[in-house]
Amino acid sequence: MERLEEATKPIAPENAIGRVSRMDAINNRGVSEAALRSARRKLTNLKIALTKIDAENFGICARCKRPIAPARLMYMPESTECVRCADR
Repeated sequence: MERLEEATKPIAPENAIGRVSRMDAINNRGVSEAALRSARRKLTNLKIALTKIDAENFGICARCKRPIAPARLMYMPESTECVRCADR
């Protein structure tokens, strides 16, 4: 996240880079901002999941009430839905 935060800093107008390079830098900054938002959202969801890991309903789908596959929980511990319900 630190690298993404660095990549989202404003581009100083006094930088002597060409117009096309500046446009590319602005585009890259936008991509980095989106990636940073996504990383922050995932971190928040992981922190929430960590607080609920000892709860009786952890690993149970919020929609269908069936167990969430262990492989899904290993890959995405913040999951609150099984694959089938998440695809809907």
